Amino acid sequence: MAQKRGSKVAEVADDEVVVPLQAVLLADSFTQKFRPITMERPKVLMPLINVPMIDYTLEWLASVGVEEVYIFCCAHAKQVTSYLERSHWKSQTNFIVTAIESNDCVSAGDALRLIDQRNVIRGDFVLVSGDTVSNMSLRQVLQEHKERRRKDKLSVMTMVVKHTKPSSVTHQNLLGNDELLLGVDPETKQLLYYEDKKDYGKTHQGSGNIILDQSIVTDRSAVQLYNNRQDCFIDICSPELLLLFTDNFDYQQLRRDFVKGLLSDEVCKLNLFWQMLWLLSCTIHLVMGYKIFTYEIHSEYAARIDNFRSYDAVSKDILHRWTHPIVPDIPFSRNSPPIRLESQGIYKAAGVMQSHSAIICGTTILGEGTSIGDCCNITDSVIGQGCIIGCNVHIQGCYIWNNVTIHDNAKLRYATVCDGAVVKEGAVLEPGVILSFNVVIGQNFTVPMYSKISLTPQPTEEDSDEELEYAEGAGGVTESLTKPFSVVENEINCQNGKRDEESMDGQSWNVLEVGVTGTGYKWSLGENNQEEEWRHSVSPIPYEKIQELILKKRFDFDETTLDIGTVQTPGESKPDSEIADDESEKPETAYFNKEVEETFRRAVLEVPGVEQHHVIIEVNGLRLAYNMSFSDCAGALFHAILNLALEAPHAGPSELFINALNVITKWRDLLKHYLKSEDDEVEVLLKFEEICLETGKEFAPIFSKMLEVLYDKDILTEEAILSWASEKQEADESDKVFVKQSELFIQWLQEASEEEEDDKEEEEEEEGGGGEAA
Repeated sequence: MAQKRGSKVAEVADDEVVVPLQAVLLADSFTQKFRPITMERPKVLMPLINVPMIDYTLEWLASVGVEEVYIFCCAHAKQVTSYLERSHWKSQTNFIVTAIESNDCVSAGDALRLIDQRNVIRGDFVLVSGDTVSNMSLRQVLQEHKERRRKDKLSVMTMVVKHTKPSSVTHQNLLGNDELLLGVDPETKQLLYYEDKKDYGKTHQGSGNIILDQSIVTDRSAVQLYNNRQDCFIDICSPELLLLFTDNFDYQQLRRDFVKGLLSDEVCKLNLFWQMLWLLSCTIHLVMGYKIFTYEIHSEYAARIDNFRSYDAVSKDILHRWTHPIVPDIPFSRNSPPIRLESQGIYKAAGVMQSHSAIICGTTILGEGTSIGDCCNITDSVIGQGCIIGCNVHIQGCYIWNNVTIHDNAKLRYATVCDGAVVKEGAVLEPGVILSFNVVIGQNFTVPMYSKISLTPQPTEEDSDEELEYAEGAGGVTESLTKPFSVVENEINCQNGKRDEESMDGQSWNVLEVGVTGTGYKWSLGENNQEEEWRHSVSPIPYEKIQELILKKRFDFDETTLDIGTVQTPGESKPDSEIADDESEKPETAYFNKEVEETFRRAVLEVPGVEQHHVIIEVNGLRLAYNMSFSDCAGALFHAILNLALEAPHAGPSELFINALNVITKWRDLLKHYLKSEDDEVEVLLKFEEICLETGKEFAPIFSKMLEVLYDKDILTEEAILSWASEKQEADESDKVFVKQSELFIQWLQEASEEEEDDKEEEEEEEGGGGEAA
């Protein structure tokens, strides 16, 4: 649970000056991953579940006791400062927000050097990006950082990490980030090695092993190597960190330059000891010897939105309430209107007009003032404010921002549509499409996968900071977006969009890119970017690409512990051996269940090229990657199947039973594939009990009927059911609820089993008697 706002977090020694807890928030990501959108609006003002992204970061900082926040903004700085001036953050008590603008910084290193010049940081501070969502407490990590600082003044940073499980096929985690290789001292938690696997592959081509410098393991009993940790990009820093950036202009990026730079200096320290006297005689700041440590969170949430895949993953996590108390139905921002959470995970704001024949399912949110026409089908999507959705529109896995108009019979799948865009009748947006602000897609036109359409022409030189140059121009669209999140203002913007369209009558748009009557430029992806686009899209990775990667796969990298004189085999390594409780197992199981369900849903939603046997191949890959059993796969699939039944409309237990009967009948063979033994079947029954008591309580009244269905469909055998019932005999009464509910059916199975045994005995006797007579 987050700390009370404004509460003191840090404890200081008697000889230390008490200073308020400060934070530096970088409002620029200094990357181009969200183009073309960020050509017109800064990333931190992009809506995340209909609330500006930066509000999630500020809310978290305020809740954990931070009292002063310095927000550094460069590209589109006027939009950011204008938003902050109008926001409720300016009037908060014990929470001072100050913007620092710059027009010539091109990296995080430049930003931190400017912060150092301003001389505003007076003690340890939190360094975070404005695209971070978290509910973690800072109390423990601050305490550990300060205690280390008292003992060792060279400790300049504590980096927050979290358990994750990268895909063994794509070598990415759920956020779309490359697999990260970390080396940590298990006793002190000092970071010794940091490398993206992608970067490691470039510098160690053809090597499937990690090459460590000998000095890393010198005088250490062990080094723990991880490939299943996620960098949360939340750092507790000492003021000396700013001096290091000021004295070393080679430090541009936080991780690639600074972190890896300090670690390489630590490695070189022993080899370059003879140069120490010369270095000490110089006026430059000595960087060798500074240390970085790690702090791992478990049940708390922290993630940075670095690309569209992480935008999709974090959005889903918010809707699934992993970020509580920062969730849609608990207002924390002036830009988050009252929203109610309805059954089946549907969020609705005030003023939503929905046709009775429209079907809303999955985890979906509908923004204020949005209207939805007849026979629409909207699944697992985020719909913004003031949108107009016509009749017979199909929307699946999309992010529709504010004041978007979608005409009749349009189909949108896994697309991102920005403010004021128009999708005309019969148009189709294929997976991965991005429509920037006020783009129009013509009637019956199909936009191909991963296309990016914008009213802003594509820059000719990708290496130049065109976003900054465009922001300085402050023209047209950018100026109209300085107040991006008011419904009334958005309506004005749409009207301005119409005037712009009229003034652009002379513009000749390519009908092959946007259709007849369409408006917008199609950005070319380039040869290199086109191949990588699937990695960072909100769209699921195509099955063909997964199959291709599986065929190319040659080596598995497993987490191991490297000990002096001893290297454990992958089967012997225990990644969380230092954690005494079972909490370390929970995230891995949760991620596995989530990936299995997403794989299953691609088949349910009839993603092109995905069939039932493809699901089996992918789930088998997940089973190996997460080291799970067949019963784990069966349990995860069974849970996903029941969720499908829950999401379908039903007025009571009887209709829910019909839903469950239909989906179980359809996916029987898939579930049956993972039931290899009687023990696997018993595990599924135990999973069913757990679902009925926790996430799917609506199934509890019909447990016995469902049990009969599972038996009739040959999914569960009578031996497994009787074994399950037998195991419950010695259990507590509270654990016998479903056994008692199924008592008549169990009794019938027992009698049938006894009759069958009697019949077999009679047959054997008859055969024996016949043999004697002969």
